[in-house]
Amino acid sequence: MGVFSKYHRYREAGEAANVNNVEAFGEPALSLFSTSKVFTLHHLMDITDDQNNVVYHSETKFPSLHDKTDVTDANGNHISHIERKFFSLHHRHYVTMNDGFQFEIYSELFHLIKDIIVIKELGWTIRGNILALNFEMYDQNENIVAVISQKMLSIHDKFCIDIYQPEYKDIVVTILITLQHIIKDREAAASSSSSSSSSSASK
Repeated sequence: MGVFSKYHRYREAGEAANVNNVEAFGEPALSLFSTSKVFTLHHLMDITDDQNNVVYHSETKFPSLHDKTDVTDANGNHISHIERKFFSLHHRHYVTMNDGFQFEIYSELFHLIKDIIVIKELGWTIRGNILALNFEMYDQNENIVAVISQKMLSIHDKFCIDIYQPEYKDIVVTILITLQHIIKDREAAASSSSSSSSSSASK
């Protein structure tokens, strides 16, 4: 696991669970792995199990002002729909699960790194380095739901998703995908602001 295993908890399929995760939470009930496919017209992500079998698939429709993303299972059954609120300073996204349950996820204004996010409709708390997509999810009773770890120094967005409450796996995967979109939006906004400032300074 290396010296950074406490902070960088990513692992490949087939490898043992991170020692610090096991010490803190025990062995995960289920582990999934995801890879974003870069340089495509659509933002695509496959989420696989330990045997590299596709469990979930997400696809974002472009061009779209609302950044509409749909998550399906391996059989093509609809799992959830994610949609960005247009003109939102908080990068607010609305999530609708297949059973009709809805919740919102958004970043706090003026925070480069928001260490805690509360999803009110679920009563869940997300803690950790959310900007780097290395974080933990806790339920309303402070029990661990999942630990998410992103691979460092990769041109692909690769994640390990250790799930401790497998009945919530659809929601866990949907939250990860939503947070990824929020961070991409925030990076794009920061880049645009930086470019505008540089342009103004050069005049």
